Amino acid sequence: MTDLKTEILLAEQRIRPYVRQTFLEQSPIFSQMTNCSVFFKLENLQYTGSFKVRGATNKLLSLSAEQRSQGIVVASSGNHGAATAFALRQVQGSGIVFVPQTASPTKVEAIRRLGAEVRFQGDDAALTEGYAREYADQNGMVYISPYNDLQVIAGQGTIAVELINQLEQMDAVFVSVGGGGLISGIAGFLKAMSPRIQIIGCLPQNSPVMAESVKANQILDLPVLPTLSDGTAGGIEPGAITFEFCRTLVDQFVLVTEAEISAAMRLFMETHHQLIEGAAAVAIAALLQASEAFQHQTVAVVLCGANIDLAKLKGIL
Repeated sequence: MTDLKTEILLAEQRIRPYVRQTFLEQSPIFSQMTNCSVFFKLENLQYTGSFKVRGATNKLLSLSAEQRSQGIVVASSGNHGAATAFALRQVQGSGIVFVPQTASPTKVEAIRRLGAEVRFQGDDAALTEGYAREYADQNGMVYISPYNDLQVIAGQGTIAVELINQLEQMDAVFVSVGGGGLISGIAGFLKAMSPRIQIIGCLPQNSPVMAESVKANQILDLPVLPTLSDGTAGGIEPGAITFEFCRTLVDQFVLVTEAEISAAMRLFMETHHQLIEGAAAVAIAALLQASEAFQHQTVAVVLCGANIDLAKLKGIL
């Protein structure tokens, strides 16, 4: 955990010129509804509309110029791909983004607009990751995992550095979980600074892989159903370092239904007048479901992104 904290502080220095310090916004309506003091960490307003730009930028800047010149390969359901494409522009690099066949058209278009080549492979995030890693190995390129990489995790953990500076007292933090990179970074830093802060992992019932894996004490290969939270959907790579971080640092996992995700998204957009994607709404839905355990406490909710298809948004509204 100390190593992770050190890596996060290095990442904070490395990426600061390239990423936004996002706002922390108090929510009167959600505070009233939950009887908690609720603050939203607005990573939906980060460059590329997602927190992922932090990890991708940190990883790229930690590589040598020679490594970057070999070309970069990533696998992504969308946000990590866009973040890597954005970061590559900062360092004048080039790369290929492999996406699953089910990837959101909006996210795919965003990756292309940022200048990266997009290739479709597989119908599940875990299959796409396996193929992309193999492709990088065979072609002498550098593979950057969306979560299974210490520098990527450390980059995401810079959110926690900002939170500590923005909020004097914090009792709990709600964080959406897919592969676990975001929550590993946030938990690694916050637990090192203040072990009493509760870290709550939030997942859709339709893709509960990390929560079920932690419960089983091993990474499971589980079927995943369609979910509004495409940013957290899919399996976890065998041997992923995030598993151990989640197992030891996350205090509780909360699973939410598609109806809860949809309702949370509508309520937030109606009351805060900002766009969020399904993965961000998962964290809000988890807070609404679990709020009784956090009465009169100060709670931060990380809104991880804003990238949602207009067609999907229309269906929710």
